[in-house]
Amino acid sequence: MTDQEKRHPADCLSDAEDAVQELRKALHRSGIVLPSLRVETDSYARAVPCPLIELGRSTVDVVRRLTAALRKDESAGTP
Repeated sequence: MTDQEKRHPADCLSDAEDAVQELRKALHRSGIVLPSLRVETDSYARAVPCPLIELGRSTVDVVRRLTAALRKDESAGTP
């Protein structure tokens, strides 16, 4: 298998970028910003499996707001 064959197809990377944007928008609606949210840089050059998403580091306040948002969705019955 060549290096090119080991790399992710463009659609796989595009899907990962779309997922990051969707999560960023959803978090923004809840007033949450993860500054380091991105597709892991190494994913663009590494072999399969699919790319990893870097959620990054966060302050305690952001983690608590994220937890509260998830609990709110859970109590509302959102899957």
